[in-house]
Amino acid sequence: MLYKELDMSESVFTFPNYEMTAPILGYGEKHLKVIMEELPCFIVSRGDTVQIKGDDDIVEKVMRVLHELVGLYKAGSTPTEQQVRIATRMIKQDKADLLHEMFEDHLNVSMRGKTITPKSLGQKAYVDSIRKNIITFGIGPAGTGKTFLAVTMAAFYLKNRNVERIILTRPAVEAGEKLGYLPGDLQEKVDPYLRPLYDALNDMFGAEQVQRMILRGTIEIAPLAYMRGRTLENAFVILDEAQNTTPEQMKMFLTRLGNNSKMVVNGDKTQIDLPGKVTSGLIEAEKILKHVLGINMVYFTDEDVVRHDMVAKIVKAYERYQEGREKRLVEKGIISVDD
Repeated sequence: MLYKELDMSESVFTFPNYEMTAPILGYGEKHLKVIMEELPCFIVSRGDTVQIKGDDDIVEKVMRVLHELVGLYKAGSTPTEQQVRIATRMIKQDKADLLHEMFEDHLNVSMRGKTITPKSLGQKAYVDSIRKNIITFGIGPAGTGKTFLAVTMAAFYLKNRNVERIILTRPAVEAGEKLGYLPGDLQEKVDPYLRPLYDALNDMFGAEQVQRMILRGTIEIAPLAYMRGRTLENAFVILDEAQNTTPEQMKMFLTRLGNNSKMVVNGDKTQIDLPGKVTSGLIEAEKILKHVLGINMVYFTDEDVVRHDMVAKIVKAYERYQEGREKRLVEKGIISVDD
């Protein structure tokens, strides 16, 4: 990248000590590369210093990013590539004041020895909503951590004895009438559709511990149909893939809520697998319940995708395609704006 001398400024950042340069800059200085991707400038590291050259505003923001990463390191957390990207984007958007609050929100649950914290503004809003509200809807694309964070919060509440059990459910809509032709008993037939919930629990507790908790009844994983006729008390209840519920199923699920319980409902409105013109229970509930006290809707965007960076690019590409498709249909009079 070429810079005009007149438009450039230069600053030097000095680390408090040499030992923290490698973990903050990353292996092969990959964290510096992330910063330069988000804030185009010229950066050279030498020993315990980093020389930054570029536009005045960008240089200032890079300096702030490095200050934040040093603070994160001093707090006992080695910055990950993802955290570096998040910190850079937030400072780029002048949201640095929210960065401390997000990175300092440590959930008292560990996964493989690592403390779990929200990794985006959307995730932070989601965690805060679960704490404050009886029912939280997490609505947004794949890869934003909705299921994993919901299970993390459930584990947190169980560990601190705020609830007595965790109940996870999802519709097995993909199975349809073909369910009866699958081998095994009913549980074996529906297990493939519940696998993402098992995966999240196994990441949190470990597979052996999960099996013990299931046998004791501390954890229950079941298809949505199993919820009918029950009252779910003293439980942290998670409904995943809620976009594939019918309005009747959604109403049935929400009215299972018992005393001293919390509910989290997650879904992606762009991945509805319901047949024909069946209305999604998630979309209907979003319209009906958005102003009900104690219920909160949290919306995730591609900025909240915490999987591989390519996932965010794929989500954004599909969103652009869908927006263009809907615009063409409106122009042709096939659908109206209200649809």
